[in-house]
Amino acid sequence: MGRDVIIALDFPGREELFRFLRYFSGESRKPYVKIGMELFYAEGPRIVRELKELGHPVFLDLKLHDIPNTVRSAMRSLRELDIDMTNVHASGTKEMMEAALEGLTRPDGRRPLLIAVTQLTSTSQERMERDLLIREPIDEVVLHYARRAREAGLDGVVCSPLEAGRIHDNLGRDFLSVCPGVRFPGGEAGDQSRVASPERAKELGADYIVMGRPITRAEDPVSAYRRAMEEFTGASAAPGGTVSDEKRED
Repeated sequence: MGRDVIIALDFPGREELFRFLRYFSGESRKPYVKIGMELFYAEGPRIVRELKELGHPVFLDLKLHDIPNTVRSAMRSLRELDIDMTNVHASGTKEMMEAALEGLTRPDGRRPLLIAVTQLTSTSQERMERDLLIREPIDEVVLHYARRAREAGLDGVVCSPLEAGRIHDNLGRDFLSVCPGVRFPGGEAGDQSRVASPERAKELGADYIVMGRPITRAEDPVSAYRRAMEEFTGASAAPGGTVSDEKRED
């Protein structure tokens, strides 16, 4: 299973988004990108279609969490967007996750990857106990939610890199770990609580890492992206858009 770096496009609108993407206009390999609630709510489905037309794989990060019937219906709408990955909250219950999977699956059986959020990387043990009244160790909670997602037929979970290895040990290498909360060594953690560097995330077994501000707010975003690719995948994204896969691990 190849690793990849997903750039979180957390911009307020399309003007800021495409100003940023111009940095990558010379790249033949278009980065995997994440569209979150801020951008999707501002611009709607057309922003997904535009990014797909440009050749970007798209993770639509809307974290659906509602009654099963509503989530099923919402996923039926999202499946028409040709996205590559989307997600729900695992805390919505196994029944809701099963409904999401049903709604996301097209009549011909094809569908994007569907993953479930376990605990947000901004959530610490103290916050989880104080605000959510969950007293178990956070890594146990994450693994429990991941088990429910696997039982529901989902492809993987969103977790911090710190939990990725344990999830793979218990649920298999084919069960994806998509990990935000990744920062370069010495970088600001911001609102993240459970963080790791790209290199450490690789060591811990993450399949995908999601990086926003360390790339989008970098003085040289392309260099920051190439650094993340090199440290996480072992592949070098060279100037001109070529990516060497010689070191890529499966």
